Amino acid sequence: MLLRLGTVPTVVVSSAMAAREVMKTHDAYCCSRPDTPGPRRLSYGHKDVAFSPYNNYWREMRKLFVVELLSMRRVQATWYAREAEVDKLIDRLRSVERKPVYLKDYIFKLMDGIVGTVALGSIYGSEQFANRKHFHDLFDEAMGVRSSFSAEDYFPNVAGWLADRLTGLISRRERLFRELDAFYEKIIDEHLDPSRATQDNGPDFIDVLIGIMRENQQGSSSFRVTRDHVKGILSDTFLGGVDTGSITMVWAMAELIRKPRLLKKVQEEIRTAVGNKERVQPDDLPRLKYLKMVLKETLRLHPAVPLLAPRETMQHVSICGYDVPAKTRLFVNAWAIGRDPASWASPDEFDPDRFDGSDVDFNGAHFELLPFGAGRRMCPGLAMGVSTMEFTLANLLYCFDWELPEGMTVKDVSMEEAGGLTVHKKTPLVLVPTRYDTRGSSST
Repeated sequence: MLLRLGTVPTVVVSSAMAAREVMKTHDAYCCSRPDTPGPRRLSYGHKDVAFSPYNNYWREMRKLFVVELLSMRRVQATWYAREAEVDKLIDRLRSVERKPVYLKDYIFKLMDGIVGTVALGSIYGSEQFANRKHFHDLFDEAMGVRSSFSAEDYFPNVAGWLADRLTGLISRRERLFRELDAFYEKIIDEHLDPSRATQDNGPDFIDVLIGIMRENQQGSSSFRVTRDHVKGILSDTFLGGVDTGSITMVWAMAELIRKPRLLKKVQEEIRTAVGNKERVQPDDLPRLKYLKMVLKETLRLHPAVPLLAPRETMQHVSICGYDVPAKTRLFVNAWAIGRDPASWASPDEFDPDRFDGSDVDFNGAHFELLPFGAGRRMCPGLAMGVSTMEFTLANLLYCFDWELPEGMTVKDVSMEEAGGLTVHKKTPLVLVPTRYDTRGSSST
């Protein structure tokens, strides 16, 4: 249905059929991004990949982004980072076993470490700052600002700007920008430091961008990269890479703790496949079919980005019989599509077994399951994100038995959602880990 929000024509896509038309049939004409104040400011004038309009810059930068950071070659080459951070996660949880823990804090620290190491080499994400929890909250707030309602988005005139000024949105956005900018400046300065040690695993992604930036200064590269371009890409790397993976793994653990039978089933699969090893190894993952079904079902019910980043039409198209003019905003509701009873039996029930024998996947070819989107604007971090989530969940479920804190029952686990661009559990998930003895029982 074509709506008009303020002065802007808008379409919300809530069915697999309409999503197919937007993201496949008419993808070439529906793959740009609207120019809105929040994403524009936090991406340094759309110098990132996620919110850049569809143009030559976006194509070149996405190609570089994928090849140097997110390709399968890089996924395989960066297992050392995932393994090191999972080992740290296991050690942290063992140090507090049999005590209630806020699981998201532990998983966020793991994701931050992986993304920071893969993108930044030895410059270790937000760990270089004393207040890690501050950056956890800062990333959450930045995702909220990127997606929060802005009057200027829909009334692009003085009245819209004045309304955002009066509500405090502009001052909040500027504060976030300054804090994130200081973070990115520190990362770039450390990469430019001539005394920085040589990286054992070769140049990291920021090294590659800085190399192009230096070539620009010497006039030897036609592909323009400035300091702001590097910061724009850093915004995608941290805001997209850290937050979304953390959210999905917490939802998976929340669903499993509410279904003890399913928790036992997935743990038995992992422990049978892995045997007596200290932890799950990367080459164990292909045998963990039920774990993959658990992750797929989590992404169906709880896509980290329920309303995929907005698209904008570049010319008139027809979607499910509706005439949609150029410059229309398109919102694909992945949350509603994943719960559509036309596509799913018992759509609100967490049931990984629904994928047993099914070829439906989240690779962009099946429009009833779109946690990563599809088409030209599909999330380029799919391979990196899925491998990290599978490996982390497998180890959490292999190395520990999990219980609710004393006095809590599964009925007390709230599944209420909160957030903006990304949606997380409104009430933090608190669980009690107990070390699992690889000889076949929990430690006593």
